[in-house]
This record gives sequence, C-alpha cells and structure tokens, in this order.
Amino acid sequence: MMQKLSEKEILKLISEGAFFECEHQDGAFTLKVEAYTPAVCAAVHDGHNFSQELVSFCALSDEQRLYEEDPYTGELIESMPITLIGKDSRYEYDLNRPLARCIYTKAWGKDVWVKNLPNSLRRKSIEKHKTFYRVLDALVAKVEELFGACIVFDVHSYNYKRIERDTPTFNVGTEQIDIDRWGRVLDKFRSSMSKLELSNDTVTARLDDVFYGRGYLISHINSRYENTLVIPCEVKKVFMDELSGEKYPIVLDELKSGFKHVLTDIGAYFARAHSKKPRLRRLDMLSSKLDPAIIKVDKELAKLAKGMETLNYINPVNIAQEKRKFLAKKGNYQPEFRYKPLAINPYEFREKLYRLPVDKIRDVGIQKMYCQVIDGLSSKIDLLVNAGSPQFVYSSLRYYGEPSLEDEANAQFLLHAAKYDPETDKRIGAAEAVEYFRLKASDWGMKCKVELSSKIVASAMVSGAKRTLFVNKDALLTETEVNALAHHELGVHMATTLNAASQPLKVFSLGLPGNTMTQEGLAILNEFHSGNMCLTRLQGLALRVIAVKEMLKYGDFRHTYSYLHEEMKMPTDDAFKLSVRVHRSGGFTKDYLYLRGVSEALRLYKDCDISSLYVGKTGFAYLGIINELIERELIAKPQFVPEYLAKPEFVSDILNYLVSSIKPTAPVCLMDNLCGDLRGIA
Repeated sequence: MMQKLSEKEILKLISEGAFFECEHQDGAFTLKVEAYTPAVCAAVHDGHNFSQELVSFCALSDEQRLYEEDPYTGELIESMPITLIGKDSRYEYDLNRPLARCIYTKAWGKDVWVKNLPNSLRRKSIEKHKTFYRVLDALVAKVEELFGACIVFDVHSYNYKRIERDTPTFNVGTEQIDIDRWGRVLDKFRSSMSKLELSNDTVTARLDDVFYGRGYLISHINSRYENTLVIPCEVKKVFMDELSGEKYPIVLDELKSGFKHVLTDIGAYFARAHSKKPRLRRLDMLSSKLDPAIIKVDKELAKLAKGMETLNYINPVNIAQEKRKFLAKKGNYQPEFRYKPLAINPYEFREKLYRLPVDKIRDVGIQKMYCQVIDGLSSKIDLLVNAGSPQFVYSSLRYYGEPSLEDEANAQFLLHAAKYDPETDKRIGAAEAVEYFRLKASDWGMKCKVELSSKIVASAMVSGAKRTLFVNKDALLTETEVNALAHHELGVHMATTLNAASQPLKVFSLGLPGNTMTQEGLAILNEFHSGNMCLTRLQGLALRVIAVKEMLKYGDFRHTYSYLHEEMKMPTDDAFKLSVRVHRSGGFTKDYLYLRGVSEALRLYKDCDISSLYVGKTGFAYLGIINELIERELIAKPQFVPEYLAKPEFVSDILNYLVSSIKPTAPVCLMDNLCGDLRGIA
C-alpha cells in the first residue's frame, strides 16, 4: 500500500533529493520520484475522486463527471521516473484553472451544483489546489537546481466524437510557449508523436488544432521559472470508449510504449540543448532502481514455475524397451511410449499465474515482457497436460509452431550439399571428454560440474538447476565434436545459466519466450565461430526439420523412421533416436527451431551487437528491452560471453558459403520453450 505523507513531509523529501513514492495524506494526488531527471510528467485530470461532503450539492452524476475527466492519462506517463498525478475530480476543483476560477459554476453547458457550496467546503478544495502547486513548485525548483533547466510534460485527453471534423491523435498547445526559445524541442516532440503507431487510429500530431495550451499549469510555471518548458499535450480518447469510460487495453499499452519512447527521447534532447548535462542519453531519463512491483512478480513467478521442466514430462520413460521391440520386429511395430504423470494441477497453476500483479509494474516494456512470460507458461501447461494424447501435437503447434517453406528449403539446401568433412579415425571416449570439459570450464572461470550420465539420450546436456554438464557415458566422439560440444554446451548453455544466476531477476533463469530457438541458435553460431562446425552437424539440424515435416504430414512413427533410414540414409540408431524426438508425447514440433535459430542468430549478428542475449535464457525478440535493462543498470552485463563472438576463427570458404546461405525465416511463435532447464546437443 502506498504511503501517505503530509505536504511538509513531501517538501522535505524533495529538498533532500530523496527517492520516494507517496499519496498526499488527503488523497488529492500521488507523487513518484524514482530518480531525478530533467523531465517532470503531470496528469492533473486523471482523477475521479469526489468528496462525499460534496455529493449532495452536485447536479451531475458520476458518469457525467467521468466523461469530462482524463482517465488513464496517469498510466500513459507511469514509465517515467517523476510523475505527479491528480486523483481528485476536476469537478471538485480544476488544477488547470487559476485559484479564483478552479471551482466550476457551469461546465460544458451544464450547471455543476444544485445549490451554493458552503465556504468551508470551498476552502477545503482550494487548499488542495494550493498544496498541489506548492509541491509542483518544489519539484521544478529542485530539478532546475540539479540540471539548470526542466521540461514538464502536461498530459491530458479529449473527447473527439462531439467534434464534427477530423481531429489529431495528439494536440500540442503552444499559445503560452516561447517559440523562439523552445521551438526546436517543440517541433521534435510533435514530429516524434506523429510517428507513433496505433492499431485503431492513423496517428497525427498537430499544433493548436483543438486546444491552444491556455491552461493554468503552464501559465503558473511560466510566471515562476525562467528555465522550464511546459508542453501541454492532449491525447484523443482513442484508447477508451469516451461515452462509457471503458478502456481498450491493447491500444492503451501501445500508447504507453509510445509515450515512454517519446518522453525519454525528447527529455534527453532537451537536456542536451538546455541543461547542465549536455551528454544525457535517452535511457538516462529512466530510473536505475528496480521497481518493487517487478521484484514481487519476478519472485512469485519463479516460485510458481519451479521444477516445471518440459523434458521431465515430454520424454518417454520406456525408450529402451520400445526400441528393442521396434528393432526386433524390423520397424513393423508402433511403439507404445509411457510418460511421467504431470505433478501440477493445471487449473490451480493457471489461476495463480493470472493472479500475479503484473498490472502493478509501471514500466510498460518490462510489464509486457512479464505478461508474455505468463502467457507462455499458460500455453505450456496446456502442452504438458496433453502429453501422450492425440491432442498434444496441436498444443505443440500452438506453442512451438511448425516449419515454414523457408525452413524446409534451408534444410533441403544443406542436405543436397556434397559431403566434404575430413574423416578421422580417432575417437574420444566419454571419460576423456569429461576431463577435457572440466579443463575448459576451469580455463573459462566457470564454477560448474561435469559428470558422466546414463540417463540422457544426447551426447551431452547442461542441467541449469544443478549447474552440471552431463556427458553420455556411451558417447564416442571425434575431436571436432568434442570441441563443438565445449563451445555449444559450456560456451553458451552453461554460460547463460551462470549469467542468469547472477541477475537480480529470476526470469532470466526461468526463460523468456523464444529461448529454445535463441539458445540453440547462439550455441550453434558459437560452434561455427570457434571453427568447430562441420557439414555433418548442419545436415543433422536439417534432418530435424525434415523429420518434423514428415511427422506432421503422416503422424506415423514407422513412416518417419523408414523415411529417415531408407530415404535419408540415416543409421538405424540415429533414425530411431530422431523419430522418437519428433513423435514423443504425440508429436513434438520443437526440433525445427534449431536450424531456424541459426538463421536468426546469423542475421542479428550481422546487424548488431548480440552479447546482451547471453544474460540468461533470453529470446531474440527481447534484445531491445534487455539492452535497456543493462544500460539502466537494472540487470548486470553478462559475465560469460563466447570469446569468438568478437573474433571468430577462420572457417573454410565452403562452410562459410553454406552457413551464410541459410536464409532468414518468418518469426516463430513467442511461446517457444519457457522454463527449459535441460538443454543438449544430439
């Protein structure tokens, strides 16, 4: 619950330069100061509170008052570190009118009161008005003291359906602005707002089209502060039904994202041109302190999803027995796999997921990330509930998607490449590989275990929960394969596991949507950059795409095995293993993502710095917000980053051609593999 403070206490905290959040003791406004920046954001008409003492005097209904108020404008600015939001209705006193006229007699052609207000009640309302402006004055004075200048974003909204002409999405009132002095900032603000995109409106931003900026807030500041620019901005009520007051959450979120970007960008531009801080960047306009609401959601989410590992429930528990039966009958047998029962009540799980207080997270970008993680976990529980049933394949398609024509074309391209890999007779056993991996982990400063295992199908696999690299006790590997495994498993999967463990937010251990494709794409990219990629490896990834396609087309284990063994010439054990991978639980489509991940990793690597993706179990789609979190120092830079990311090893012209010819594909469903704890290279 937000603390309540008196005016005296608030002014003292501001004078001390303290970070705090509070509601004024009478509930008239809220003030949040997460960091001191040159930008102050105000939403003076956001509130709907109306004193009970005034209700019997008022001629207007609750709905009539709401219609002329500016609901949700406080939400538009909540990502910003300094916000001052009016919580009382403008019909009690209007903060955008001077004291002498702040209490309406008539408003929009309607009488506001059925009888005259007693002086005692008028004085109470007027005193609230005075208090608000004393706090605003202290805030602006403090910002000017710290930065030499201040910019105030004065945000309102307006009803447009009663206006019989086209009106702008954003109206900037300039009548009280010194255009000669502040014109460039104003032009950039209008231009930036006009570039925002909304799903239900063609965005326009105009100056003085509907309103002229004649409000009291700007005139009050102009009369007292020489170095403060106030920008009054009216937002068309496209984010709500202006008649009923019902909000449109998707459009509101789009606006919140847009406001965050524009206000930080314009705030930094203003600061560079007019303040004592000429080197401020856009992200310097945001707080570098983790919102307690983020920490609360993150902690509860991690607790709820603990132990929810896909492979525990997706992998058959009787593979060895069914393999013996299948091979004994020469492939003329439909395996009957069994699975571990789900140890989670799916209904309780979903209910708890959607009760998490994500709406309390004020930063719109971070809030959106957690919402998508929660949606992903909800879809994942559907996947796990259906394991072993005919419905599973449909859940898998929803969660992971399916190979596109581009994916299949990439796979066929690689499979048609002539084999050129140099053969080697030397094979390295599991025990020797373990010693090599331990040495590499030590060289890279990784505190983790490397152990033999008889319980994994892959050659090697990282367990994030145990911080252990397990090596299949029966593995027999070439020297190139051992090196590739080191750079794949330790260089990426273990690196991101350890990096995530050092973060203040557990969501990076839990996993963001899309993290399977991202993890595998980065890991295979590291094999390539370290000089340990071979055509056989690429063709193995291509065969996974083909196997998924065959599974979806025919839905028959025997057909998939026969196709891989007879048409694609895979050895018996390999063909059986891949058939199990794509048919497990009823049809598992995930395996096509490995090749797609390589494609996306290569594309991003060529375009930008991707090192931030190594902070944990991230997704390609989240590179922007992860970069922001690092720059704001809300999370730490990744400690372990592949050494070859900056200086790739030389690779042959043939291999370079093959890898660079893998074409980008359409984006995959963001639900892909949340909470994946066990990861391996087959």
